[in-house]
Amino acid sequence: MTGTGPLGREPAGTFNFDPPAPGTALYLEPTPKRVRVVVGGETIADSRRAMMLHESGQQPVYYFPPEDIRAEFLEPSERHTRCPKKGEASYHTIRVGDHVVEAGAWYYSDPLESAPPIKDLIAFYWNRMDRWLEEDEEVLVHPRDPYHRIDLRRSDRHVRVSLNGQLLADSHAATALFESNLPTRWYLPRVDVLAELRPTDTVTRCPYKGQAGYYSVKLENGETAKDLVWYYEDPLDEVARIAGLLCFFNEQVDLEFDGELEQRPASPWSHGVKSEAQNAAPAQTRG
Repeated sequence: MTGTGPLGREPAGTFNFDPPAPGTALYLEPTPKRVRVVVGGETIADSRRAMMLHESGQQPVYYFPPEDIRAEFLEPSERHTRCPKKGEASYHTIRVGDHVVEAGAWYYSDPLESAPPIKDLIAFYWNRMDRWLEEDEEVLVHPRDPYHRIDLRRSDRHVRVSLNGQLLADSHAATALFESNLPTRWYLPRVDVLAELRPTDTVTRCPYKGQAGYYSVKLENGETAKDLVWYYEDPLDEVARIAGLLCFFNEQVDLEFDGELEQRPASPWSHGVKSEAQNAAPAQTRG
């Protein structure tokens, strides 16, 4: 339901039936995972019956049965908001000793009839909790969407990367990373990158790939293209093959495949990436 997905706000394909209008779809389903939420050193939610709400244009959200939440850590909040698709939300403040998360959890006591059955289920702001665990593994940034897919394929295409006429990389040994609703990313061996790279302090995290570091590129005209290249030094096991490979932002460079220039895709990263230090919420997945 994100990006160009079939039920996202800008679907890439077409249906042979009338789907929900872009941006309006909701889908609630059970998850087979044990899900835990930790705040202030205490596990405040621990459930094998959590539900996952998918909402068009948004990352999925876990909703918990009240019985699986430690009510002694929740206090009523005066905060109320209204969602046109779900109804009026009420909030709980979370208090664990001296650790307080104001209005950190919400629920719908009387959801709209058109909403999925979320009545009285409780959700938490992901980035305001200390830790999230699926089974015994910590999950970063947002829940892992069970319909989000990553495919890695070796490619012998001739890949050339340039910017303002300057050749930055030239490779016949790329690894193509195809990820749901994102531009295809081309990971290159370091030996095939010709550009002068300068490490930066920028760090982002992806729930599907791990923690990424960045390089800026020194250009021949004396300018520096900041955070133009990223890499995963120690990626998650599922994508271990990209360890140490380098990837350029398609949105900001010129990519040629077997001599054919590819049009730059438009995406949230067309104008660069924010580090976690610059952004209260971790940066979005970029592929």
